[in-house]
Amino acid sequence: MSMPLSIELLPESTLRDVIGLLVRVVESAGALIIFIGAMWAFAQFVLAGTRGRGGRRVAGFNRIRLSLGRFLVLGLEFQLAGDVLRTAVAPSFAEIGQLAAIAAIRTALNYFLGREIARERAELHEDDREDNRDGNKAATP
Repeated sequence: MSMPLSIELLPESTLRDVIGLLVRVVESAGALIIFIGAMWAFAQFVLAGTRGRGGRRVAGFNRIRLSLGRFLVLGLEFQLAGDVLRTAVAPSFAEIGQLAAIAAIRTALNYFLGREIARERAELHEDDREDNRDGNKAATP
């Protein structure tokens, strides 16, 4: 004799509570990523300010900005994931509108940060190539 397969779904209130917890975890992870990136960048900034001179200091600062930008992009992605989770259970039209606005703003921020990171990376690679060419010329008698 086989028993009928029955699946009991969680009540909506319980599901909302579980998702609320997940949202807090994901958003906390995003905030932590941004915080860690900011602290790392600050420490690198202090070290670069006390070590480098002239052009090397500027290149060091640009590398720090590039790394901080990566942390910001990753942290913002986690924040957006939290916003998406928040509207996972029976969202109202107001919540959908808020998500759309938040997603648009965060996507635009990520897009422009990504472009800035790519531009900075290209400039740093070009500077490194020029430094290598200048170093090779100076080493040649």
